[in-house]
Amino acid sequence: MAHKFEIYTDKAGEHRVRFKYNNEIIFSTEGYASRSGAKRAIESIQQHVGGAETVEAD
Repeated sequence: MAHKFEIYTDKAGEHRVRFKYNNEIIFSTEGYASRSGAKRAIESIQQHVGGAETVEAD
């Protein structure tokens, strides 16, 4: 698979999600206190990203 979400634990002990495409990290989320919080973040991204608009930032 060319893209995937990964849940990992950072140095501070928080759970984070990173999205990888072809093994390159595209983005990482904020830290969550629990793994279930990180999983909910993935579900939210999957549900809402399709409708995200594209804007030009100068």
